[in-house]
Formats: sequence, C-alpha cells, structure tokens
Amino acid sequence: MVDFILDGEIRISLFQPYHAPELFQLVDDNREILGKWLSFPHKTRTIEDSRLFIERSLTRFENDHGFWAGIWLKDELAGAIGYLYMDPSARKTEIGYWLGRGFEGNGLVTKSCVCFVNHAFEGLELNKVEINMSEQNARSIAVAERLGFKREGLIRDFEFLNGLYHNRFIYGMLRKEWAVLAGTEC
Repeated sequence: MVDFILDGEIRISLFQPYHAPELFQLVDDNREILGKWLSFPHKTRTIEDSRLFIERSLTRFENDHGFWAGIWLKDELAGAIGYLYMDPSARKTEIGYWLGRGFEGNGLVTKSCVCFVNHAFEGLELNKVEINMSEQNARSIAVAERLGFKREGLIRDFEFLNGLYHNRFIYGMLRKEWAVLAGTEC
C-alpha cells in the first residue's frame, strides 16, 4: 500500500473508490486552471468519471504499471501525484502531479516529488525518474529545476490542448545524481 506522511501535516495515499466525490469536487473547482496544462479536467464531468479513474489507477497499481495518489494537507485533498508508467526494462518512470489553486505556494508539490523520487530510487530500485511539462508551465519547470532535475530535451507539438499545440520539456534525474542531492525522506 502507498501511504506516506510528510511534515506531520501532509499525507500521500493511494486513491480509493470512496475518494471519488472529493476528487471530483477538487477537479471541478479547479477545472479552468488545471485544464490549461492537462487534458483530464475536460474529460472529468461526473463523480463516476473520477471513480472510474481511481479504479483504473488501482488496476495499474496491482499490475505494477504506475498509479495515482492523493496529496492531503491536514486531511483536505489538495491534489494528486502519480507514477505515470513503469518501464521495468529501462528501470524508469515519470512523475505527474497537480494541485488545486488554494494549495499552491506551500511546497506541497516539491515535498511530494521528493517523497516519490526517494521511493522510486530506494523502494522501487529504479535508475531514472522523469518529469515532463509544457514549455510554458513555469510552475512545473520551477519544481523540476528546484529538485535538481536536468532538462534533457524538448518534444515539439507534443500535445494538442485547448486549440493549441504545446511543446513539452523533458527533465530527468538519475539515481546516482539523486544520491548526491537527496536529503528529505518520506
């Protein structure tokens, strides 16, 4: 099971079906801001959509293909973080994350990413973690750079979202690099 406690007030736990109403409400309340960078808010229209997403995530978790977990601050759902896939042959994964607007600027994403990177390298024994984002998403770029990830490339016209093509930056961290930078445990 995935259940991490950070700083006593931050908890990261695997989404369960009973989280669907809370997850849907957070997405619905932040649809405009999330939809600027991510496609899922446009497809999440009902609590049932959130429940199905959680069920797919749990199936992926059971099959070691990645998963999504909630980020709670003082027992209030603030956002989500996940391993988007697992590539056992290359021993790598990609971390994705998002927060509701009322929870930005508190270090929640940075702390959650540190936890997930530590878990990827120490718990899952992976060799590489990536974080990818739109080249115009300054907040996500800042997270990757603050954590010491290296910009490895740009994929042009990676995604068509809101009537526009978005280029995508690829940031990466190797296990041997993280060992030098790491400090915070989860």
